[in-house]
Amino acid sequence: MNGLSGGAIHPLATLDPAAPPDDLDWLDAAIGDARVVAIGESAHYNRESYLLRHRLLRHLAERHGFGAYAMESGFVEGWLADGYVRGGDERPGHVAANGLTSLMGLWQEMGDHLAWMRRHGGVRFYGIDLPGSVMSPLPGLDAVTAYLAEADPGFEVDPALRETASAYAAPSAFSAPEALAAYGQLAGKDALTAGLADLLARMTATRLDQVRRTSADTYERALHTLRLTIALDAALRAMARGAADGTHFHIREAAIADTVEWILRREDRVVLAAHNGHVMRHPVTMPGLPPSATMGMRLADGLGTGYLVIGTTTGAGHTLNLEPDFRTGRLFTEMGAPEPGTLDALMTASNAAQTGQAGHSSQAGHAAPFAIDLRHLSPADAEAVKAVSLQRFGGFSSEVRPLDAYDLVVHLPHVTPAHPDPAALACAPAEVREAFAAFTGGS
Repeated sequence: MNGLSGGAIHPLATLDPAAPPDDLDWLDAAIGDARVVAIGESAHYNRESYLLRHRLLRHLAERHGFGAYAMESGFVEGWLADGYVRGGDERPGHVAANGLTSLMGLWQEMGDHLAWMRRHGGVRFYGIDLPGSVMSPLPGLDAVTAYLAEADPGFEVDPALRETASAYAAPSAFSAPEALAAYGQLAGKDALTAGLADLLARMTATRLDQVRRTSADTYERALHTLRLTIALDAALRAMARGAADGTHFHIREAAIADTVEWILRREDRVVLAAHNGHVMRHPVTMPGLPPSATMGMRLADGLGTGYLVIGTTTGAGHTLNLEPDFRTGRLFTEMGAPEPGTLDALMTASNAAQTGQAGHSSQAGHAAPFAIDLRHLSPADAEAVKAVSLQRFGGFSSEVRPLDAYDLVVHLPHVTPAHPDPAALACAPAEVREAFAAFTGGS
């Protein structure tokens, strides 16, 4: 496969977040008046993805005034991380393990990212995702219960709701399969769904009194927490009944898009970090499911050109392991060369163009990362991109029309596992510590 012409390529001299931004003029030219700059990743937990997002956030915050970082992590848990970056007294390891979900915070690169946000002092942290690593309603239910104790002191949340939720709550992403199986056998699932609906009705009906006792912002945060908890419950119901139409995925995409819109009612400009399959303006095809409308499609529908999408592609290295032995500590698997016809293969073939420019080859012998702006391609390059029909997302490929899905693409020629953070792991559940000990060989 022939690559893109050298004129389409903007080499990145480094992924070091602290490096001078001399090689980011392509980003300055691209953002315009975008309120949301979304930065995708092909798979979770790669070191290079964490570094790229950290570097771009620093540049967007320092040069363009972006004041919020919204990440594919739990909304309710994210308030712990936000308190830390705003100068709170929480221990960094505790924040990384409990303020981010789905194992997102257990890596040194993410800890460095949060530490910079704390030092900078002008960037808020927001989670956008469903609670409990997209499996357990307990974080959301507990947050709402604590809020109602202050805002609605004459009302007591039925303790049976928490008892029911506790019967299947997963301590971490590693026990999600067992949690879903337990939910499928749960006798009280209908009562839990009805109880959550009753809580929403009461919060809505007594809004004025609750705002008077707390504040409008506190009320809105609790209300959105409850809505995300209800969305999780609906997604679990769909998965438990074996819905083959991707209902659970649609529910999640709508919920995280609603969360970004909730943030935009409070923040002027937001950097949004999530998987390519969430941020792209194109239906995503997950293994075994029909194409589903993404968060990015929903945001673009409302924001138009105010939503800028930077997708990522990968060449070689190690990616997240999607097989069952992931839970035994085999967290990553080696990638082969990208398949012909994928956007990754086209970007990999373009390495020859960018490595031919002196000074843009990494010390490890791999071509340096580079960016392309899909909106400003030559006719020949545009035709090459139009010929692409697939994109690699770690261990699987999804159908894609790149010119519709993304505004820009950053290619990461070689990706590696991020580095586990000992301080965060010390604060993680036992099953997480055990899996990571197997991954690191006990070191």
